[in-house]
Amino acid sequence: MTFQAYLDNIEAKTGLTPRQFIEIAHDKGFDETTKAAPILAWLAEDYQLGKGHGMALVHVITKGPQISQKHVNTGTAHSDPSDTLWLDGAASNPATN
Repeated sequence: MTFQAYLDNIEAKTGLTPRQFIEIAHDKGFDETTKAAPILAWLAEDYQLGKGHGMALVHVITKGPQISQKHVNTGTAHSDPSDTLWLDGAASNPATN
């Protein structure tokens, strides 16, 4: 599953876009200095998200939408087409519409 697919699946499950999760996380005091464990605990408790999906959100909460070039166009099942993740909802993603 691609990084973007994780984010899109989270949106389908929760009804919240990645950008909305970032806003909620910041309101809760989570930012780029927060370790993964407290964010994962919050996501599991409030949204029943597992570690894989949670780690995708940890990345965008703490690092933003940029992913490493090593995950782009690798030809594997985990390959993303871009090094920038779309955070504003699957339905509005110009790469898939």
